[in-house]
Amino acid sequence: MKLSVIITAGGSSSRYGKVNKLLEKINGKEVILHSIEAFCCFNPYEIIVSASETLEPIIKDLGRDIKGLKIVRGGLTRQQSVYNALSACENPDIVAIHDAARPLVKKSDIEKCIKKAIEKKAAILAVKAVDTIKRVDETGKIIETPDRNFLWAVQTPQIFDYKLIMDVHKNLEGLSFSDDSGMAESLGYDVYVTEGSYSNIKITTKKDLLLAQELIDTGI
Repeated sequence: MKLSVIITAGGSSSRYGKVNKLLEKINGKEVILHSIEAFCCFNPYEIIVSASETLEPIIKDLGRDIKGLKIVRGGLTRQQSVYNALSACENPDIVAIHDAARPLVKKSDIEKCIKKAIEKKAAILAVKAVDTIKRVDETGKIIETPDRNFLWAVQTPQIFDYKLIMDVHKNLEGLSFSDDSGMAESLGYDVYVTEGSYSNIKITTKKDLLLAQELIDTGI
């Protein structure tokens, strides 16, 4: 089974501050390196990082010893960035798409998601919603309280049959979906949830970086 990995690192990091959050360090290692190295034990054929122009040379230097690492230019949207990376893949069987800002993803969760994707062709990591969710209209009035038992918070990686997700991106080129599973769903493909871990947080603010360090320190 030929696995390719895509790491999306094309964002501006504007909500974090002046320093790019992907270059901040947890346990002395850059966030993006944590995210990349989480997949190395699965012996991927290639790891393609979709990066902004300013990050390209930095990531190339940081990942100089990582086997199969490639860097492509990110697009104006996440969807464009993923498509650029998919286009650079060398025809794998499955492809895992992961946010560079999720450095704490567990290898055991990746493994479960890979197995589900091999079986079902489309699988994502997610966790069960712990809060009650309200749907509101444009005035702020609550119009629905969905049953929490059927609600999941989406994470990455999202793992797909390569031909399936490539076809999805070609058909929806030029749009701007927030995640790849939503794209596949919109075209009628079945996507399955694999239960992940609440520790698989996304680094968005400096508080998230402190939390990530705490999670590592406590072994969660």
